Amino acid sequence: MIRASAQERALRIEQEPLVPVGQSTGFVTGTFSSVRDVWAHRELLSLLVKREIRARYKDSSLGVLWSLVRPLVQLLVYYFAIGQVLGVARNIPSFAIFVFVGLTVWGLFTEIVSSGTMSIVNNSGLVKKVYLPREIFPLASVGGALFNFSLQLVILILATLVLGKFPWTTDLAYAPLALANVIVFGTAVAIVLAASTVYLRDLQHLVEVALTVAFWASPIVYSFSFVHKAIGGTFLEQVYLANPVTLSVLGMQKAFWIDGTAQTTETNWPPDLALRLWISLAISIALLWVGQRVFSRLQGNFAQEL
Repeated sequence: MIRASAQERALRIEQEPLVPVGQSTGFVTGTFSSVRDVWAHRELLSLLVKREIRARYKDSSLGVLWSLVRPLVQLLVYYFAIGQVLGVARNIPSFAIFVFVGLTVWGLFTEIVSSGTMSIVNNSGLVKKVYLPREIFPLASVGGALFNFSLQLVILILATLVLGKFPWTTDLAYAPLALANVIVFGTAVAIVLAASTVYLRDLQHLVEVALTVAFWASPIVYSFSFVHKAIGGTFLEQVYLANPVTLSVLGMQKAFWIDGTAQTTETNWPPDLALRLWISLAISIALLWVGQRVFSRLQGNFAQEL
């Protein structure tokens, strides 16, 4: 009977359809197939996001409050070191709010990219044992980053309310557009790096260096007016504004930094900021599409490489 039972199980396993891993369909139809696959595993994605959040604060006394400590410490450092010591705050009204807006956007982007880069490698046990859409792992990193960002956004909103600086204007509409831009672009970068890091482990260190350099390529601790004065009207300014993170930071500043909007000078914002954000979002969506196809091409040998 034991032998018969084993034969029955083997027969049932043999009759199960094979599930292809990697890009098995066209460039367009393959994307929709991957989206359906991820949607079918949405409950698992939710569990992975919760697991990532719990693991991050496991055995911690303060728990999720630690997600606020780093940006607040950064705020204090930049406020005193750059704002007060170097005197930047004298030229930027409400400098604390200005810096915190930039830090929240930058923190969201860096967490999506850095966590997403190692998401496949860190989940190698699951990748090697069971089949599931591997895009779930970088997407879980995005979910964890959004959770931390939501806490920081609440602090930002409370700070503007306490200081009487909440933007009760139509400029607040820039916020969702800027956030969509940075989330989509960050996810596109993370999903490509997640697949590439499986084959090139040194990428994780290169990403850390690149993010450190890229921090200064966005107006986080300095306003765009400084950039405009230095390279305004040149090709370099357009290259500077081609960075989706830069545009997202400017969009969030436009939404929440009302003192910058109230200034008579218009050099705090590039011309046609809303149009630039929409174009950047469209390009980021295209990059996410291409990134998912690259990921699908590379994922077939994940188990062997890990």
